[in-house]
Amino acid sequence: MMDFFRNCSPVMQALIAGLFTWGVTALGASCVFATRNVNKKLLESMLGFAGGVMIAASFWSLLAPSIEMSQGKGMLAWLPAAIGFLLGGIFLSCIDRIIPHFRIGSKIKKDKNIKTSEERLNLLVLAVTLHNIPEGLAVGVAFGAIVANIPSVTLPAAIALAIGIGIQNFPEGLAISMPLRGVGMSRLRSFNYGQLSAIVEPIAALIGAWAVIMIKPLLPYALGFAAGAMIFVVIEEIVPASQGGDNGRLATMFAMIGFVLMMALDVAFS
Repeated sequence: MMDFFRNCSPVMQALIAGLFTWGVTALGASCVFATRNVNKKLLESMLGFAGGVMIAASFWSLLAPSIEMSQGKGMLAWLPAAIGFLLGGIFLSCIDRIIPHFRIGSKIKKDKNIKTSEERLNLLVLAVTLHNIPEGLAVGVAFGAIVANIPSVTLPAAIALAIGIGIQNFPEGLAISMPLRGVGMSRLRSFNYGQLSAIVEPIAALIGAWAVIMIKPLLPYALGFAAGAMIFVVIEEIVPASQGGDNGRLATMFAMIGFVLMMALDVAFS
């Protein structure tokens, strides 16, 4: 299986990795078949862990390679990473202004501009789906960057990033499906909404890998863009969701554990 994966093109590798991260989201959402409610302490700890993984991945797998490949190019080495990083945050900020805002793990509340519960549910899944785009792009850009021959960007490092994002997708699937089940939606429908929120990841991974291969000068900016978008999601969504209850300190410790794990994975496989 590993030999088959190694022989695939970077674009195909990115697609397979994106399907993996989608699958882990579906695995998290499938917990709805076992229980109607999830322990809040467990959920907030898992969300904290997910935030730590995303922060570490943003630097070690995205920003550091962006800075490394910009060195000796006649420009400030950090500038492409900084520009891409800010554009990633601005992009998601603009999306949040267009799409009604629902936080991960929050209760589904009524909005005077949204008349039916069906509309609220669709907008919830749409908002989370759009926030999964950066994760898919990060995976795709990481695999596409392999062709640039950056010392710190290797196939094992890209695989480690996909594994890290997959790990943090588990609580995201859980955090979507469980509230839906809690308001009376059937187990199957709650699961479908939960797993569909990550269907965009293999698509974004495919686009990200293809784009940086076809337009190689775009790569350092694309790496920064993916990192900025991921950090935006962490600060805007993951951190408030993990700190919203009485388990903030525990969630913080799990965030640190997630950071260390992702850092170790990336450094070990670089």
